[in-house]
Order: sequence, then C-alpha cells, then structure tokens
Amino acid sequence: MGGCFSKPKPVEVKIEVVIPEKERSKEEMSPNGKASPLIYKVNGTARHYHLEEHPIASNPYHNPKDVVEASVCHVKDLENGQMREVDLGCGKALLIKESGEFHAMGHKCPHYGAPLVKGVLSKGRVRCPWHGACFNIGTGDIEDFPGLDSLPRFQVKIEKEKVYIRASKQSMDSHPEQIALRPKEFFRTYDIEVLTEMQVAAVDIKNKTAVFKDGFKMEYNKLLIATGNTPKALSCKGKEVENVFNIRTPEDANRVVKLATSKNVVIVGASFLGMEVAAYLAERAHSVSLVELEEVPFKKFFGERVGRAVMKMFESNRVKFYMQTEVSELREQEGKLKEVVLKSGKVLRADVCVVGVGAVPATGFLKQSGINIDSKGFIVVNKMMQTNVPGVFAAGDAVTFPLALRNNKKVNVPHWQMAHMHGRIAALNMLAHGMEISTVPYLWTAMFGKSIRYAGHGEGFDDVVIQGDLDELKFVAFYTKSDEVVAVASMNYDPIVSKVAEVLAAGRTIRKRDVETGDMSWLTGKGS
Repeated sequence: MGGCFSKPKPVEVKIEVVIPEKERSKEEMSPNGKASPLIYKVNGTARHYHLEEHPIASNPYHNPKDVVEASVCHVKDLENGQMREVDLGCGKALLIKESGEFHAMGHKCPHYGAPLVKGVLSKGRVRCPWHGACFNIGTGDIEDFPGLDSLPRFQVKIEKEKVYIRASKQSMDSHPEQIALRPKEFFRTYDIEVLTEMQVAAVDIKNKTAVFKDGFKMEYNKLLIATGNTPKALSCKGKEVENVFNIRTPEDANRVVKLATSKNVVIVGASFLGMEVAAYLAERAHSVSLVELEEVPFKKFFGERVGRAVMKMFESNRVKFYMQTEVSELREQEGKLKEVVLKSGKVLRADVCVVGVGAVPATGFLKQSGINIDSKGFIVVNKMMQTNVPGVFAAGDAVTFPLALRNNKKVNVPHWQMAHMHGRIAALNMLAHGMEISTVPYLWTAMFGKSIRYAGHGEGFDDVVIQGDLDELKFVAFYTKSDEVVAVASMNYDPIVSKVAEVLAAGRTIRKRDVETGDMSWLTGKGS
C-alpha cells in the first residue's frame, strides 16, 4: 500500500493548491460576528483566506515564478490502492491512486512530519504511520488526530496517459510543529481572547455565568470545560523539600534536566510520564532509580510480558527499578532533597525527584454547579460532548464519554489524540452541526529511540496474543476480551497499528482466532 515502486517514467505533472471543500462549505461565525477565515497549513505556515476578500480563482498563483511543474509518472505506474512520494524538483508531494482516480497532497503529516507514503490508505483517507492522524485524500481535511491542520491538496491532471502536478514552491514541504500549539498571532487573527493566570471558581448554569476566583464574572452562550487533570502529590514525610517535581510545564522540564545532569535522580511511578523522564535522563544523570508499586511497568496497560520487555530495555540503559514498594520519606539537607527512603527500608541517594503517580480530574469547582460529575470526579458527556446541562460541553482528560469501539461504554482516555477529537466534536456541536464522536483511540510513547504505538481501548483485557519477538523488541501485541480484539500495541512493526486502527474504525470485529495464527489476511478484509 505504499512506498516502493519502480522508478517512474518521465512524465509531466501539474498541481494546484485547492482549499478543502469541507472548509469552503462551512459558514461558521467567529466571535466578532464575521465569517471565519479559512486556514490551512502549508510548509508550517498558516495561510488565511476570507471568503469575501479572496474568492477562489482558477489559478491561485499570482507570481508564475512561484509555480513548479514536474513530471511524476505514467498512469499505469500506480495500481489502485497505491501511494508514491513524487519529487517536483523543489519539494515532494504524495500521489495516490484509488478507485481509478489520482489525488495529490502534502507528503508529510503536519503533526510530526511523518512520511505519509508509509501510512495506511483505506476508503478515501490516509492514516499516519506514526501517531494515527487521518487525512481525506479528496479534500486534504484532517479527519482524526493528532495534528492541528489539514494537508495542502494539489490538483492532478491527466493528459495522454501522463499524470501532471502543478504546485506553488512555497507549498512543497512541511515542518514539525513546535511545542506551542498555536502562535499568539493565530488568536489575534481569529479574534480569540485568551485570559491567562485566571481561574474559574464556579459555574452558574442558571444565569449562564462563569465566576472567577477574583470575583470577575463572564456570561456565556455556550460553555466548554476542558480543565484537564491535576497531578497527585506524594503524601509522605518531607514532601515539601526542594527539588521534588510534578512536571507540568516546559519550565518544569527544563529545570529538572538542568538539576539532574550528572546527579542522582529518583522517579516515583512507572507511568508514561515517569518512564519517559527516566529514558530521557538515563544518559544525562549520574544515576536514575525508578520506584513503582506494581511488579512490572505498564502491567495494567500493556500486560506483563510487554511490560517486562520494556523493563529489560530500561535496565540495559542503566535505569534501576525498585518495584512493589513506595516512598515513606523524603530527607533533606539544607532544605534540598538528599535521600528518598522506601517502605522496603532501602535508602536512595537523590538530588532530584520526579513524581508521576497519576492524576485526578480538575473538576472540584463544579461540585455544586448541577453539571453531572461521576464518583471519580469526571464530567459525564454524551456522544456530542455535551453535559447534562444544555449549552455546556466538556472535553479532554476531565471527561468520560461513550466509546463506540466498546459498545458505547463510558470511558476516560487521557491522551493527546482523543483530546484533539473531543475539541473538534465539541466545537462543531456548539455550532449546532450535530456531530457524534466516533474515533479509535491512538497513542504512542517514545523511549531510547524506540516507539510503542497503541490503538483501541484495552481496559479489562483478559489475554494478550504476541506476534514477533519481545526480546528483540520487534513485536505486535493484540489485547483481547473474550473472543474479540479490543486493542493493539507494537514496536518496530509499523504500520500495523495504523492498519488495525483502520479496521476498527470501519466497524469490523477482529476475532482472537484471527490474530493467533499469525495470518494477517483479515487486515485486507478477508477476515471476520
């Protein structure tokens, strides 16, 4: 489905940037009452179009010198369902053939720059091989996350059995996003007011008012609550000593790295955060010790066998584990951390301590609001991300929502891709578009240059079917509940997770027997 084909015959290709049709048809209003300008990302640069001011022209390039034409292939060079990265001289494009039609679009995922040619093409969309973002091949629209922007779409023309693409030189490459999701200019352009260092203390649903901690009140027509989680702190003796961190900001992370260099680090909790910090500091710190209550890392999430394989990888990189114990005391010297004492009696030298023992939803301010909160503090929403209160929506780590993949079971999925989708669905429904959430959770983690990718929702799995070699860290793990595959994880097995995500997104059931044999024919629709 992608990538490796014979060298294309010399052909001419013409490409034109076309604004996604879905975006063109939307008539959403910005806060200032004007029609919202359209935006798409090309080369990492946001291009803004206002419909009244910039009507779509047949030739969007004002300067012919900015246009490139290049030959890519003969019409017979690609079969249906194939993709190819084509070089236009000053950059590349992704050429796709599906159902007899050719499409051309940006070749890199705008999230992290992954080559989409290595992704999965299925039913009119391409899924990124790294983190699962999906793009419509006809419009370039982003249809599943992570990522903020759609892809530039190029117009393809066929003449005398040759494929032509024409493109602006400025649109032929993309760059990974920086840590800031949007620059300040974006908010100014769209008349979005951002209030920082302010805290909402209560929501008055009767008067449709958000009440701030300082007494300031703001009325709303529609309200979105996306307050996320608050990290749990240690409750042991000495928890107030200096150089103990919950990493919440870039400043926190930078300070930890500075303090940890050539020093002794103790990490409490083999969570995603704890393990990623341990991996990053392993080559920088003098020593890295990790303390965890469970027997192996990620046991509840990835299972014991995968957890042990990951643990072995960490141990080979000088990370020392102290399992099935917890911290009883933090000792200081002149106010700064000196030692971490475990309940097992072991005393660890420590200059820095990073705590990653979980989080709780930041919803305490809603307890008297009338907005439905479950027993764990999560905001309960429906498929449209709406709470029990009309006009009040919620999204992100602080919610439980119906997951179609698990028969609409209410779940909490505290990961980036799902937060992106929550925000999109909530926004559309705040604008009365009537959109229901239907997406496959997709997440990843990177440690020591290796990535684990994961799709589905494996909570409550009762068995794990492993294909590949755990010792070599090249494997795919299928998580099953009864007779059904509910999630998949892999390392060095791309793009298997993206392929499985597409099968699940199509509503197909993957049976345990399908994955036990090692025969992957079900991935192409020949299975259950």
